[in-house]
Amino acid sequence: MNKNTSVTKMAQAAKFASRQLAMVATAEKNRALRLMAKMLLAEKDFLVRENQKDIQAGEKAGLSRAMIDRLLLNDKRIQSMADCLLDTAGLADPVDEVIEKFTRPNGLVISKVRTPIGVIGIIFESRPNVTSDCVGLCLKSGNACILKGGKEAAYSNKAIFSLLRKALAETRISEDSIQLIESADRASVEELLKLNAYVDLIVPRGGEGLIRFVAEHSTIPVVKHYKGVCHTYVSEYADLNKAHKICFNAKVQRPGVCNAMETMLVHRDVAVRFLPGMIRDLKEAGVEIRGCPLTRKIVKAGVKAAKESDWPEEYLDLILAVKVVDSLQDAIDHINKYGSGHSDAIVTDSRKEAAQFFKAVDSACVYANASTRFTDGYEFGFGAEIGISTDKLHARGPMGLRELTTYKFVIQGKGQVRQ
Repeated sequence: MNKNTSVTKMAQAAKFASRQLAMVATAEKNRALRLMAKMLLAEKDFLVRENQKDIQAGEKAGLSRAMIDRLLLNDKRIQSMADCLLDTAGLADPVDEVIEKFTRPNGLVISKVRTPIGVIGIIFESRPNVTSDCVGLCLKSGNACILKGGKEAAYSNKAIFSLLRKALAETRISEDSIQLIESADRASVEELLKLNAYVDLIVPRGGEGLIRFVAEHSTIPVVKHYKGVCHTYVSEYADLNKAHKICFNAKVQRPGVCNAMETMLVHRDVAVRFLPGMIRDLKEAGVEIRGCPLTRKIVKAGVKAAKESDWPEEYLDLILAVKVVDSLQDAIDHINKYGSGHSDAIVTDSRKEAAQFFKAVDSACVYANASTRFTDGYEFGFGAEIGISTDKLHARGPMGLRELTTYKFVIQGKGQVRQ
């Protein structure tokens, strides 16, 4: 390990700052978050100007419309970033929360208490709002953070970070508690992933290639924010008007995000009634449809043939795979085979079906009669999220404040010794 590089020095400083941050009172952390929100709103024009540099570079590079949307900052999104910080300030501080407490026969009082993890490295792509969301959550949960954003959002990330750090300078919290790796060189990521002496957890957010690279190269524990191959199954017992609204929202409202629907499954018994109008409206919204043979037979024009490679694909764009299935079990089998364990939904008026779907679908978030677009820390009341974990250990689903803590056992005695 080269101890003189900027990334290593950054991690060393973050480790030292994390020990100080763990002792900071809730009121001071909340004050810092409110100052950060105020700073973002006061400098909206600056953020939009810097963001436009990324937008122009993205358009020149030929990024898709959905990817450009992921990059875009406007007044509404900057307000949302500030609101997330303020909401996080309003949430209960998980640090020092007593999870459970019990007394042993020998009189020892044992408490299981939440504590910060320490230093969290977050490697992410595209969306610049991730910068403020992650800083806010890490700060509130008592963790120092090291951020590494994608080159496509370099100007935006740097601008947001500079404002957050400027706000932090007005508090008693060390500015070293938040760090940003500005280098676009992959070597900086490789170096970060080897710094297990200073960094306690890595959270990658991005495409499949990034996740695999991080998981394969990290010497630090990784909680994976894997791809979102999200499904909606329209049951034979579905209210088709409700299903139409849910499916349209899940695909079209914001297609370039991980909780957007990528595959729509429809029961054979309702396919003829449901698919023509549904696909017509999706196509009018600019969605390209890739369908199974029966879908193409029902909707005879404007549906491309789905390939095997379409079923596990995360499009992050106005593209949708559609398949007609014979039963609820067929839908469940398809989801468990091709899904990514992120978010999947059933539209049905049968409680029995919904209960079976909930038990059988192996995903972090399962829905009945609602859009998968709700898989989001803000929508869950977490203030924001570090990511949406598709792992099963430590954290699963939206990672909010509690998921950014570990615990220790605190034991109080009165002179007991072991016999």
